[in-house]
Amino acid sequence: MSIAVFAARPEAVTLKDPYVLHGRRLRDGVSLEDTSRYSQDVWRLTPARLKANEHALILNFPTLPQRFRPSAKRLFYALLSLEAPDGEENPRIATIRGSFTEIKRFLKWLDRRWPPQRNELSELLPRDLDDYRKHLLARFPHNQSQRERSRGPLRLFWRWRRHLGEDALGFDPLHLDGWGESRAARSTENDTARLPEEVLGPLLVWALRFVDDFAPDILQADRQWHEARADRPARSTAHTHVGARLEKLLGEYVAAERPLPGYKGQPSISHLANIIGCNRDNIDRHRHLIDDAAAVVGVTEGAFVEDPQGRLDGKPWIESITTHHTTANSLSRLARHLQAACYIVIAFLSGMRDCEAKHVKRGCLEIKCDEEGRPYRWKVNSLAFKGEEDVAGVPATWTVSAAVARAVAVLEQLQPADQNHLFARLLHGCGSHKGENEALGNKATNMHLNEFAAFVNRLCTDHGRTDTIAAGRGQPLRLKTSHFRRTLAWFIARRPGGVIAGAIQYRHHSIQMFEGYAGTSDSGFRAEVESEQAITRGEIYMEMIEAHQHLDLAGPSAEEAARRLKDFGDRAQFQGQVALDKHRLKRIMKRNDPAIYPGEYITCVNDPAKAICEKARRGNSEGLPWDGGCMPLACRNVALTPENVAAWQRVIAGIDKRLASRPTLPPLRRQHLQNRRIEVVEFLTANGQEAVSA
Repeated sequence: MSIAVFAARPEAVTLKDPYVLHGRRLRDGVSLEDTSRYSQDVWRLTPARLKANEHALILNFPTLPQRFRPSAKRLFYALLSLEAPDGEENPRIATIRGSFTEIKRFLKWLDRRWPPQRNELSELLPRDLDDYRKHLLARFPHNQSQRERSRGPLRLFWRWRRHLGEDALGFDPLHLDGWGESRAARSTENDTARLPEEVLGPLLVWALRFVDDFAPDILQADRQWHEARADRPARSTAHTHVGARLEKLLGEYVAAERPLPGYKGQPSISHLANIIGCNRDNIDRHRHLIDDAAAVVGVTEGAFVEDPQGRLDGKPWIESITTHHTTANSLSRLARHLQAACYIVIAFLSGMRDCEAKHVKRGCLEIKCDEEGRPYRWKVNSLAFKGEEDVAGVPATWTVSAAVARAVAVLEQLQPADQNHLFARLLHGCGSHKGENEALGNKATNMHLNEFAAFVNRLCTDHGRTDTIAAGRGQPLRLKTSHFRRTLAWFIARRPGGVIAGAIQYRHHSIQMFEGYAGTSDSGFRAEVESEQAITRGEIYMEMIEAHQHLDLAGPSAEEAARRLKDFGDRAQFQGQVALDKHRLKRIMKRNDPAIYPGEYITCVNDPAKAICEKARRGNSEGLPWDGGCMPLACRNVALTPENVAAWQRVIAGIDKRLASRPTLPPLRRQHLQNRRIEVVEFLTANGQEAVSA
């Protein structure tokens, strides 16, 4: 979406019947004159929805009790386009639409209680709202969050009172007993569920399989589908020897005992015409040849691709790709599955939010190649929204993998050439009409993700495979777009494979990759990853303490590491039991993090005052060690576990192997390796360790 423009300012509108969105920024290409006026019964909010994946919204005032409609219009006009109260901002369009639902709930309740002559909301008394609170408690007895959502919007009649005149409340409901929001502390932790490894593993593998192995068949069917509907100019040879060419083609079907491609139970004339490269009119006059062949070999349900090239266990992954929208192997369904597979690859391997992925456009990919033309870096350009001052989004870049680049390339082929948004609704099949949103909404994508998983599971059944996408015995699978970003944060913190021991080595590498994974916006993604990393380190600390490994350390900071870990272990004890509860462990880490970072070659016992990497960064390190400036053989913050010592011994063995190799190394390279060996041996010897493993 290109940059939108602000609508006309209030003084530029007709005050008697203003445009209700005059204070809002509008989508590119939408003029204020095309938007809703105050006098209309239905206000269209979509022109002020600036994200390509946002669906249409309206305020439908005829659904409200008639006597309260003027009051509601006054409030929602203020929310949309008038100046917000001091200390507040104009709410988002989606928030306004949600408030409309809850205010409608209240006004319908009030309409049943008040006598017909009462219609001024300023006459509301505290006991009225207290009665409504009791009504909500009876209506939603076990859903506190819904009760709070239903009560909250009614405060708008107080907070926005300067714009409401006689429709304003005369008191703040927040001060009524039991009315205000819950005083219970709310967790600021991201509670979005992550995908467990047993779900993510097959899901990602199957998505990549679609992108790399099955996409060519689906794209071929898509091209033929478009060609069959295009008004192609007649070829110079289209009318020559049609009968002979058709007879040869039909003979091949009969010889192979392969049914003819069909459509609605009849031979597909268009499909056969495409195969031999002529127009439908040229082939239709030879219909008797087609009918004769069909009588011998029959007709398929309808196929664009009869001999798929993609393989699964050495066999075609699917019998054919058909034209019938009701079949599991129809082009319309398989194209949606391919788009969903591309979404899985892009969303998980980039860390994009759903709205960021939905703004990926044709030409978004940047590929950097080395001098020999080999690609070594891929970047995707899109828009970032969260935390940005520009509500229309700001340009952002994500560093991605080659798999993401392949998924983008597939989407560029799957969408028509005139469609820039790669996650726009596809044109095949039912419900393919273009809505007001330029890209698929969140709900549509969630549905497609679960349809993809269901199709994969049927494919596994058909091929006798066990790598299904399932949530576990008796548990329903409910894939959501929000799962992927959260799961990526977990894997960056713990490494693919889920192995806890040694996971923190990945920490420093992942920090350097945050600009790529989180984009160039202030996304909050780093906080998510570091939260997972803190929990992981806490688990490693507890494992070391339980096994008394903290007493087995060597190196200049061994004593300091042992002291910190003993103190951490003492704080993590509760009535004689080690506290491994995730939430309690996170609290302990937040308050008493020992700042010890296990790695493959060293265990960093971070003390910024002694850290060489801190000096290299001139203090700009947020108190964290920096992998890029680490000098383990010289730093005083080093402790060594037995695993660290073994890693250095492997380094020495590797150097010895290189020095003994033939042909002999160049003198400079040989001298460099010899010097490195001396440094490592002296480092281990100085810390009381054997330089060569026994």
